[in-house]
Amino acid sequence: MTASRAIAVDLLEWYDRNARRLPWRAEPGAPPPDPYRVWLSEVMLQQTTTTHAAPYFVSFTDRWSTVQALASAPEAEVMAAWAGLGYYSRARNLIACARAVAERGSFPDREEELRRLPGLGAYTAAAVAAIAFGRRAVVIDANVERVVARLFAIDVPLPAGKAAIRTAAERITPTERPGDFAQAMMDLGATICTPREPKCLLCPVAGECDGRARGDPARFPVKAPKRVRPSRIGTAFWIERGGKVWLVRRPAKGMLGGMRALPDDGWSARADGSGDAPMPGSWRAGGVVRHGFTHFDLELGLAIYSGDRWSKLEGKGEWWPIASLDEAGLPTLFAKAAHLATAG
Repeated sequence: MTASRAIAVDLLEWYDRNARRLPWRAEPGAPPPDPYRVWLSEVMLQQTTTTHAAPYFVSFTDRWSTVQALASAPEAEVMAAWAGLGYYSRARNLIACARAVAERGSFPDREEELRRLPGLGAYTAAAVAAIAFGRRAVVIDANVERVVARLFAIDVPLPAGKAAIRTAAERITPTERPGDFAQAMMDLGATICTPREPKCLLCPVAGECDGRARGDPARFPVKAPKRVRPSRIGTAFWIERGGKVWLVRRPAKGMLGGMRALPDDGWSARADGSGDAPMPGSWRAGGVVRHGFTHFDLELGLAIYSGDRWSKLEGKGEWWPIASLDEAGLPTLFAKAAHLATAG
């Protein structure tokens, strides 16, 4: 038996005994799950932990049990249900993809065809092809990347090392049970081959691991030095009237696109906000919210309106009952700001 074959066999045997039980998964060796559930879970899991994504997945599938049901849902409802998962472009792509699949009748079952759907990159298309349709596909997320880099002691720093990692992953991906193999690799990285202090004594493929043989598996994958993240400053505005607060809809494109939010002063990843309020009058400081985005950190000051000249309010928006603000689907950043305003 070749080393690559031995890795696949040992890993699948381990997975049969130790697979994580997750709401979107089928049991090891069982028929593949509904492609809709696989696709939805993979979109939710991008940049999100399984613990955080699981309740959202259950809520979505209870509310929209099929891709056709999701495709028919009002966009505002889907965006609100997504609030708190972050990376809101995923939600917009989710809606576009659901509608494309509903229009064609079903998910395509091949990786190259899945790539043509809105929002499906290389990883998601491979994951759906392998897990939902049993197609042999090379599935590489952050956990798999780490496992493969250690198995083969790939010391080319990321991101340049990704090509070598993919080539190595291609060698060990089996034709049989490719979906279970992909999930086994994910589980191994999540539970045993962890970023720090990997549990090599429990690893089913430790005997095949070049990183362990070199005595320091945790040094793989080798990462390039981190760039300093820029910091931005902005202001959000709390305008209250008769138990309601003024909310706006953010532009469809851009950060937190299409989401309800408090008005702000136009801060972005590239620049600080202007500090300009959406209406003249008396404002008082309500505190500061600090929030980390992928490429920058934001310090968002809260300004609370204390006048009564609401007729001067510019732009489109809606008065939302403060008592039911949780139902507005505010992104986490603005939900934090709203909590500051209501806690005072």
